[in-house]
Amino acid sequence: MSTSTRKSEGESQGHSTGTDYDLVVVGAGPTGLLLAGDVAAAGLRVALLEKRKDESNLSRAFAVHARTLEQLDARGLAEELLETGAQIDNLQIFGRLKVEMRQLPSRFPLVLITPQYNTEAVLQRRALDAGVTLVRGAQVTALRQDALGVEVDATVDGDTVTFRSTYAVGTDGVHSTVRELLGVPYPGESAIQSVMLADVRLQREPDSLLNVGASEDGFTFMAPYGDGWYRILTWDRHDQQPDRAPVDFDRLCQVTTKILGEDFGPHEPRALSRFHSDERQAPTYRVGRVFLAGDAAHCHSPAGGQGMNTGLQDAANLGWKLAAALRGWARRDLLDSYQAERHPVGAHVLRTSGGLLRLSIGDEPAPRLARTLMKGVGSRLRPLTRRGGLEISGIGISYRKQAPTGSNRYVGTRAPDLELSRDAEPDGKGPSRLYEALREGKFVLVSGDGHAPEDGWSDRLLHVTSPRLRRRVVLVRPDAYVAWAADGPTAQQVSAGIGGWLGEPAAAGELQG
Repeated sequence: MSTSTRKSEGESQGHSTGTDYDLVVVGAGPTGLLLAGDVAAAGLRVALLEKRKDESNLSRAFAVHARTLEQLDARGLAEELLETGAQIDNLQIFGRLKVEMRQLPSRFPLVLITPQYNTEAVLQRRALDAGVTLVRGAQVTALRQDALGVEVDATVDGDTVTFRSTYAVGTDGVHSTVRELLGVPYPGESAIQSVMLADVRLQREPDSLLNVGASEDGFTFMAPYGDGWYRILTWDRHDQQPDRAPVDFDRLCQVTTKILGEDFGPHEPRALSRFHSDERQAPTYRVGRVFLAGDAAHCHSPAGGQGMNTGLQDAANLGWKLAAALRGWARRDLLDSYQAERHPVGAHVLRTSGGLLRLSIGDEPAPRLARTLMKGVGSRLRPLTRRGGLEISGIGISYRKQAPTGSNRYVGTRAPDLELSRDAEPDGKGPSRLYEALREGKFVLVSGDGHAPEDGWSDRLLHVTSPRLRRRVVLVRPDAYVAWAADGPTAQQVSAGIGGWLGEPAAAGELQG
């Protein structure tokens, strides 16, 4: 059995006899890596099981959207990932319809184009640094749970090893073993079949970093994939074959040229393959002490590049909640709020990405007419394309509908990256903006007047000030959404707002640090 934790010389390898953990995560893709890293960063014991023995560079995702970059920024990882890829500030859809990203109200008004393996590398390094035990070559075979915890059996090098934990999460993809062992259905249907994939060199580089085209005959997506390679995804309506059927590279080039309207001279193909995409969603993301996230909970059409980003948002939502429950201060309904908040988001992504796909390639009269109209109106659709930017980027995601009735209008909304004042810090060196403050993994209380909370929450709460808030006080969750807010509250109201999320303050000498 190969296990990995961060050591001074990198990854170590040894043998496990089934150590007890606080959390077991199954699946070391981006969702599992972020989730495991978040919980381990809270000082908890985490095992991450992955059936692949080696890291893979064959993954299909390569778009990292603005809200995902914000979440990575809240962990100090965004700048590192930005260095691995190319940045684009708009998306061209159907040839003329431009979705602007440069106007997003974010520190990251862009789409980052980088292979998924770069995202995984950044997240894996962070997870190992936090103390996650990564076990590769672990094929899960059984799962049991009771009121006290979970047992996960995995076959590793021919032996069965039992991993015991308080909670478990399945982030093991569309064909999730965890989901199947839980007996959770995965209803849906195939969205598109026989998409051809190729990594190629180009004789002539395109003017745009991202090239997308669609017609009644198919669609093509072409983007840089690092080291001079480009990744092409092409769907040909007239060449529908099983996933295992070989790809005719000449045919792929012909269809790509026809749809994009230019011949960029693709050559030296590698990683030729076919794949299909489904639209599916599990009806529940939780069964007892076991949760589902990422593709194990939902999968979408490739339109909009939402799959990996939605999974990472799942992880950002669930990780701090599990940490709070494991550390003993989570309110009673906190873990249930994962389903309440994330299931509607998954359903919405299914609808929007599926609609975009059908609009792109549908050969019925309605989508054909819509494509023609879109090419004709162009810039007159700016309000629509701005809304599209908020949707695609994830900046528009809100949990406002799940907020308590009568709560402040900001509760459940995305917290902007507020500029902070360092004057309140004893050394004048505190975080300069909100997402830097979130890097401690705590709730952040932001006030405009320097009103400080009680000391008993310092193990769970960081207090900062922002001149923009004036008399307003805002409590921000570790996933950068507003938990509580009030205008001109009393000290008692602030304490009540904090206590509703963080429980009772610790007595002097009882802080966990």
